[in-house]
Amino acid sequence: MRWLITGGCGFIGTAVVRDLAAAGGHTVRVLDNLSVGTRTDLSAASAFEERETDGMRWPDRDAQAPVELVVGDILDEHLVLEAALGAEVVLHLAANTGVGPSVADPRADCTANVVGTLNVLEGARHGGARRLVFASSGAPVGECEPPIHEECVPHPVSPYGASKLAGEGYCSAYFRTFGLETVALRFGNVYGPGSQHKSSVVARFIRQALDGETLEIYGDGRQTRDFLYIDDLVRAVRRAAEAGGIGGEVFQIATSTERTVAELVETLLPLLRARGVGDVAVRHGVARLGDVRRNYSDTTKARRRLDWQAQVSLREGLERTVAWFVAGERGELA
Repeated sequence: MRWLITGGCGFIGTAVVRDLAAAGGHTVRVLDNLSVGTRTDLSAASAFEERETDGMRWPDRDAQAPVELVVGDILDEHLVLEAALGAEVVLHLAANTGVGPSVADPRADCTANVVGTLNVLEGARHGGARRLVFASSGAPVGECEPPIHEECVPHPVSPYGASKLAGEGYCSAYFRTFGLETVALRFGNVYGPGSQHKSSVVARFIRQALDGETLEIYGDGRQTRDFLYIDDLVRAVRRAAEAGGIGGEVFQIATSTERTVAELVETLLPLLRARGVGDVAVRHGVARLGDVRRNYSDTTKARRRLDWQAQVSLREGLERTVAWFVAGERGELA
């Protein structure tokens, strides 16, 4: 298939690019403004060619580098329309991510996540895409008694949750009004190799430990999350792009396991010590505005409709992630 991946130089995007390149037979166009991910990050996933924004054409499926990079922003509606022309699947990952930035600048969060998503939906619609997969999260639901499931009534706590809920709403509308097969995936707290730019808790803790800094837990550490390993997420994206009869649907993509941040630290510290990173201090700071107290998902619908469930345990995933970060710190990554 021909894939357009917005935000494809980021953590999740490069993981999907790597998987598609390894599978063979796909052509991939990455649209990224390089505000977080870099050309180097993309090159670690696959060989690619950079294209000018004028006169874009899809690479041949059997080309030496069936991946191309177009540097640009999803807020440029004309560029998005051109980039999406001829794509069969659009994977929309580009976004303002995280609660903190949305609290600091709600308008910027809305512009990127609502207007940007509208531009990508318009590009997919006019470009003839069969399906659009939208990266959402548990944030639209907000505070509720977990596990979160697709029928929970949304009550966003943060501007980020509100902007992602708006994206889900537009996806639903574009399916029902225009027939574009949209699928919204509410990702758990994704971690794994390649997350060096990510600000979420696993990557932040590992970076702090490697830098000899104190790990800061916001609040008492009893807040819970559903930690999902990157390889499991990539499989979910592939299933969402390929499965039939799921247009307009929303899926919780997580492990169905509730873990506290304190538990995460208790699992992480021995794995760091085993790699020579010891004497890691931990402290508790103030709780963050907009953070949900408890968050984990019921993934029954994904098992039933996508034939998908998470396979990598938290300990195994953290061990792989720590090994990758330590190898990078030592200059051992290829």
